[in-house]
Amino acid sequence: MFLTNSDMVDLVDLRHRLHRRPEISGEERETAATIVAFLKPTGPNRIVTELGGHGVAAIYEGAEPGPTVLIRAELDALPIEELSDSDHRSEIPGKGHLCGHDGHMTILAGLARGLQRNPPKKGRAILLFQPAEETGAGAAAVMADPKFEEIVPDYAFSLHNRPGVPVGHARISEGAANCASRGIKIVLTGETSHASTPEHGRSPAPAIATLIPALTALGPGGALDANFRLVTVTHVEIGEQAFGIAPGHGELWATLRTVNDAQMGALCEAAERLAREAAEAGRLTVEISYHDIFHHCENEPEAVAMLRRAMDEEKVPHGPTPPSRGSEDFGLFGRRSKSAMFLLGSGDTAHLHNPDFDFPDDAIGPGARVFMRALRNLLGEARPQG
Repeated sequence: MFLTNSDMVDLVDLRHRLHRRPEISGEERETAATIVAFLKPTGPNRIVTELGGHGVAAIYEGAEPGPTVLIRAELDALPIEELSDSDHRSEIPGKGHLCGHDGHMTILAGLARGLQRNPPKKGRAILLFQPAEETGAGAAAVMADPKFEEIVPDYAFSLHNRPGVPVGHARISEGAANCASRGIKIVLTGETSHASTPEHGRSPAPAIATLIPALTALGPGGALDANFRLVTVTHVEIGEQAFGIAPGHGELWATLRTVNDAQMGALCEAAERLAREAAEAGRLTVEISYHDIFHHCENEPEAVAMLRRAMDEEKVPHGPTPPSRGSEDFGLFGRRSKSAMFLLGSGDTAHLHNPDFDFPDDAIGPGARVFMRALRNLLGEARPQG
């Protein structure tokens, strides 16, 4: 164990402080400052701040040439009210760490303590605290930041907690790890009329009533294979809140989800075609836009093998897993490096994004041990333990 009992007390305290003060995507200034304050005493060679927004990267350099290995966690919380009687429950109304990013950050903070005592012998270890994962904008913003070119990794690793998998266990597979997803917003505009003479206007209601089942039929879900498609209608709005006006404006929002980016392109084309056909039938104008765009996440075989080796050496039980329906912007790092994400068991907890979810403190140690072993295997130790 590279983390002492004293370390674990500090790390649990850090997670609880982060949990009490959640900040949503793009607003993570206080969270980033808390992380920087924790990292500084661990003696990184450099800390990069304001990376792609409020991102933070701590760089620990070895004395010899070698690969750059990046470990990523997320800074942001969710715009969901936490319903909990925990002593460390959110103090910010309408916001909560209900996806476990507070735990992910704390695991990397534990790595910082380990790197303080045993810095890499070669190459560089980079601990990245990424902003705006929940909107899908953060990884792209980090990679577009000129400062990222100074820390482009050869290998990139991350984790996400998984309710239902025992604490201290892990899941990982090669290939597709997280689905691609994006929100489609369809805005239909016609012409209002008096509710007593709807024939004098052009209402979007029939078009939306047609589109809801038609879009859903494009993505019925099913097996998580290469042909998987899921369309979920998330929001519908028609007209004014009045009884005397037949509507002239309507919006339909849906989330499109596929296992890979190629299928996403085909699904978007099909959804747009349905929207235009419905608009034409109703003599409506239509505007289509996309939001919260996530590309699919692919686990590279060599990177997976490195994590499996680390799990074996740390005696962390692990097994395979199908792709996750949930989306992750971590997949973008795979375009510049060999990357892989594993799932870390968070036990018998509420589901992710539920208002009473809370990352278990007992999962901090196993997650940190896997990453630390992977770093040691790739970069060695300047002061190896006897």
